[in-house]
Amino acid sequence: MLLIVGRIGKPHGVRGEVTVEVRTDEPEARFAPGSVLVTEPGAVPSEPGAWRVPEKLTVESARWHQGRLLVAFEGVLDRDVAEALRNTLVGVDSADVAPPEDPEEFNDHQLVGLAVVTRDGERLGEVARIDHAPASDLLVLRRPEGRTALIPFVKAIVPEVDLAGGRVVVDLPGGLLDV
Repeated sequence: MLLIVGRIGKPHGVRGEVTVEVRTDEPEARFAPGSVLVTEPGAVPSEPGAWRVPEKLTVESARWHQGRLLVAFEGVLDRDVAEALRNTLVGVDSADVAPPEDPEEFNDHQLVGLAVVTRDGERLGEVARIDHAPASDLLVLRRPEGRTALIPFVKAIVPEVDLAGGRVVVDLPGGLLDV
């Protein structure tokens, strides 16, 4: 499974550097020189013969500038090629990501697909994805009837994550799934 670690933004300067919207807790590790990132291109070039986003990009250098991560990739030598990378998602294979050392911390891919059940064992659906909101992370619950619901991923509401059992136990306040 591909874990998205960033989205390439606009070019910075004329030598091929790009801004990156970081989507990882470990940008220094993910964007270290020599790191190879898998791409999910944003838009396919409309012009025949236009430069295409490669399946993988190798980080040549990365630095912080005014709160933004600037990255240079091998083979991206000018502003035009950097512009072609705009909106490309970059990620790593989940098999290459070590599990967190803290037992109360989880990588998104560990949670996606787990069953969501109440303390009484009633199945409510499954985790479709994790949304990272400013106040707290949110489990996006896919209900059996196809609707989705958001569950704050906080200890008071999600008291147990059982990876081995393939489930997340929730203690929901009344009406949360009705919103």
